[in-house]
Amino acid sequence: MSRESLLIYDKAAQDFDHALPIGNGRMGAMIYGGVKNELIGLNEDSVWSGGKRNRTDPQAKNIYKRIRELLSQGHVKEAEKLCVDRMMGIPSNCRHYMPLPDLHIEHDIDEANVSDYRLSLDISKACAQVSFTCEGVRYRREYFMSYPAAVLAVRISSDKPGSVSLKAYIDGRDDYYDDNRPVADDMIRLNGGCGGKDGISFACALKMVAEEGARCTEGIKLAAYGCDSVTLYLGARTNFYTASYMDECVNDVARASARGFDALFSEHLEDYTPIYDRCRLELPSNEGLRGLFTDERIERLKNDPSAYDTGLAELYFNYGRYLMISGSRPGTLPLNLQGIWNKDSWPAWGGRYTININTEMNYWPAEVTALPEFHLPLFVLLERMREDGRRAAREMYGCRGFMAHHNTDLWGDCAPQDIWVPATVWPMGAAWLCLHIMEHYRFTQDKDFLRRMYPTLTESCIFFEDYMFEDEKGRLLTGPSLSPENTYISSTLEQGNMCNGPSMDSQIIRQLFTDAIDAAAILGCADDHTKKLAQMLTKLPPIRVGKYGQIMEWAEDYDEAEPGHRHISQLFALYPSDQIDIRKTPELAKAARATLERRLSHGGGHTGWSRAWIINFWARLGDARKVSENITLLLSRSTNMNMLDSHPPFQIDGNFGGCAGIAEALLQSHGKRLTLLPALPDEWSSGYVSGLKARGGFTVDMSWDNGLLTSAEVTALSDNVCTISYRLPFTVSMEGADVALTESEYGCSFTAAAGKTYTITLS
Repeated sequence: MSRESLLIYDKAAQDFDHALPIGNGRMGAMIYGGVKNELIGLNEDSVWSGGKRNRTDPQAKNIYKRIRELLSQGHVKEAEKLCVDRMMGIPSNCRHYMPLPDLHIEHDIDEANVSDYRLSLDISKACAQVSFTCEGVRYRREYFMSYPAAVLAVRISSDKPGSVSLKAYIDGRDDYYDDNRPVADDMIRLNGGCGGKDGISFACALKMVAEEGARCTEGIKLAAYGCDSVTLYLGARTNFYTASYMDECVNDVARASARGFDALFSEHLEDYTPIYDRCRLELPSNEGLRGLFTDERIERLKNDPSAYDTGLAELYFNYGRYLMISGSRPGTLPLNLQGIWNKDSWPAWGGRYTININTEMNYWPAEVTALPEFHLPLFVLLERMREDGRRAAREMYGCRGFMAHHNTDLWGDCAPQDIWVPATVWPMGAAWLCLHIMEHYRFTQDKDFLRRMYPTLTESCIFFEDYMFEDEKGRLLTGPSLSPENTYISSTLEQGNMCNGPSMDSQIIRQLFTDAIDAAAILGCADDHTKKLAQMLTKLPPIRVGKYGQIMEWAEDYDEAEPGHRHISQLFALYPSDQIDIRKTPELAKAARATLERRLSHGGGHTGWSRAWIINFWARLGDARKVSENITLLLSRSTNMNMLDSHPPFQIDGNFGGCAGIAEALLQSHGKRLTLLPALPDEWSSGYVSGLKARGGFTVDMSWDNGLLTSAEVTALSDNVCTISYRLPFTVSMEGADVALTESEYGCSFTAAAGKTYTITLS
């Protein structure tokens, strides 16, 4: 077996869904690979449509209580109308993501005489390449985005001296720029802005270095004639990060060009490769399929979903990790709906941070696939949200603490987004994001991080202390709220979205309060507040089973207007939470299965991110066959030819959710146990994985053959109890000596010591 790491094509990208992404966390580029006219779509993560503002409507304060009463009385349409009239943001939309201008390269080449074309992306090296032959000359273009140097580097060369002639320039973005001109005889700088004096301003600098031949500027273009090779360096900066953004982008390209392409690429590999190699997955693959072009492999599955391609599943896993490393770094903004790859000035759904699942899904693979520091930008955004979230809590709801609705932007805007009843007034966005705090701790055991973030976690809890109300049954409920984007049919056959006490709200709050209590115990700061949270936990509605044997989605056993809806919010308790567990709550696990089967039988999973979520559900239920089926459906129905996820249109969350689902099939660590190969598809009969991370601070390496574990090693990050679960008996040893095990219904436990590696061997 060899590692799948190459996307390769025999033609240039015809559109964005075929172009190949590269990035350094802050800057992104889409490589189209045109022969005569190359287009490179550019992004920078802080280029958003405007500045910070307060959109909270002060007249909204406490109107929610009247809406809550109307919902309790069954006056759903009246409640929803009042919500639209009185609880929306002013204006209704927060800021949206925008692209930089494009980089264009015009070659003096006759396309009619081109042969042997190749476009590729090597995700093991984070570099792209185009090569082709024209009139007996072999041309090559190499592209990479350097994190250390903060530039895009492109080298154009050939195997015949003096045959490279081209023009390069920056342009586009629907004329959203202010100035575009040479600033030196080998450099162009474009300055632009999007949002007035308080908004985002940016600058791009493009520098050309030519070997032999002639070079000059022609208007806004850099031109080269009869050169052996030409190298382009592009930098971009914004005033979000630095007031000297115009000078900084010029300095970036000047420093990069002084070092040269080869030195920059070596430095790039030294930075990227150790991160990428932390986690390694190898699955059996058909060498005949590996020889096909990537779009042919995807098209093969689209035409015949039964034609499984294990290597493509492995590549999808590796690609997810590549996209996270390339799409966001510590010190940058977190990944939005498109990561950092967006071509539109008005992208779908604004390219925002949609926090009723999509942003959270982006970070599902961060911990388990050994990229914990890439999780950190999400926490920086969460901290930025607290100021606006306090305002929303105070001015809209008369509550303490902080909260957010279902979207935010780079400024941390927490007011309601859109005027769309199925989604807008949902008070759980900040709470769901806060659950990532304890997840990061559980994997890393980083108490300093937990101590820093503990006030944020508790402040989210405080909002719900004030916001929730006790109904006639003594239950603590949220309201007004909704089950994200879904519609119910009431007992009077009335359709509605808004309600009191949807199931997902209670599940998120149960996890939130539990996390706060656990964090306090770890930090040794339990107090009267944590006691109050523990008391409130006892009043939250339990997870309930409905008339179809399903997990109920609402406080009442309503039917769905769309039984195959893309959101399956009531199964939050199954994944990413673990309130539903096949061993600890088998009846609820059975109901979760019924929920999934009902959704899928009515056409569910029709968006990429939803299908990715479904893979994780089936993995948690231990159903390897369903995991396999849904990975194939993700690849065949919701994956573009460049292997980016399609909602449609493109959203990056499915890539990350699918990557996490593959990991979840191999290793699970919820429920205070490490379950090895819990949902291994038959097609993955043999394989190897190293570097997977587990809650409790463990690293796991495994190999298997004929579907059975052949070896496993668990390395402890800190002193901790390790409980291993596998379907066959096993022994544990450390440095050749047997380790005493304590057996329970959940597995075999031993006390692991920090830095020690333990070997698991089948008995």
